[in-house]
Amino acid sequence: MEGHQTQVTAGSGQVEEQIAQAAAWIHPLRGEIANHLVGQTALVDRLLIALLVKGHILLEGVPGLAKTLALKTLASLVDADFRRIQFTPDMLPADIVGTQIFDPKRSEFEVKHGPVFANFILADEINRAPAKVQSALLEAMQEKQVTIGEHSFPLPRPFLVMATQNPIEQEGTYPLPEAQVDRFMLKVVVDYPSFEEELRVVDLAATTADPAAPKPVVTLDHIRYAREVVNSLYLDEKVKRYLVTLVHATRAPDAFGLNLGPYLRFGASPRASISLALAGKAHAFLEGRGYVTPHDIKSIALDVLRHRVIVSYEAEAEGLTSEQIIARILDQLPVP
Repeated sequence: MEGHQTQVTAGSGQVEEQIAQAAAWIHPLRGEIANHLVGQTALVDRLLIALLVKGHILLEGVPGLAKTLALKTLASLVDADFRRIQFTPDMLPADIVGTQIFDPKRSEFEVKHGPVFANFILADEINRAPAKVQSALLEAMQEKQVTIGEHSFPLPRPFLVMATQNPIEQEGTYPLPEAQVDRFMLKVVVDYPSFEEELRVVDLAATTADPAAPKPVVTLDHIRYAREVVNSLYLDEKVKRYLVTLVHATRAPDAFGLNLGPYLRFGASPRASISLALAGKAHAFLEGRGYVTPHDIKSIALDVLRHRVIVSYEAEAEGLTSEQIIARILDQLPVP
């Protein structure tokens, strides 16, 4: 499958067959996740989207909502190298990327790679680490390489960071700077489960028996092939203009007839437009379509934009969040 080139267009009669072949691993993967994680179907979809388009994902929620479990389960189901990094206030950048160790026998320094050298990185409670440590990981996310001493080392491919953080109002946390949060393709807010879901959580987890470890159901070759198909999905010019309009409306809402200017301090960056296009393709792929619709863009827009739109003090005074402002933009902008 690796290296196989695909071309998917809206008019191709083989679109559904190509997508079905490329997505054959998704159903068993979802089924295996469901054996370990109750509910959270939207979260699982976002994790799959990030996996399909090489995007990093940030999960935010109070402790105990199975954020770590979701990410660890997904990583365990892929036959690839996986590392979990527990962030703490006393960490150093070398704890992430590695360092040089002096070898007295050879009288020279030897490079020791850190845990970031893996395909899947679970950065647990990333906002508990100080800024220098956060920057070390976020630089690796952006550059796909790290520098140790005088030498640069490429990271394994694929390279995907799945990070969790507690809300910034929790004590003992260091909020991620907005410019660095922008490097995450998606930010997903994890909420409490429903009453029925929590009953199922108790049935599943309230036991002293060790749970069965997830077994890999997909290889990196399967993921590479799926990524090629996703990359080839058709994105119409009208849909492309629609998603760019959404992003520009967060910067200059008055130009689009939206009375939201006083509530916005900073709009989304060009990375948001790129992320919307890629995530829209992945969303269409998961629904078995060979083309992107405005529905795909609207379905993923909140998770792409919520961490890239910075509200003003006036919005905060009126209790308006970035999510509410994005929802107004989505409701008021005309859909092609």
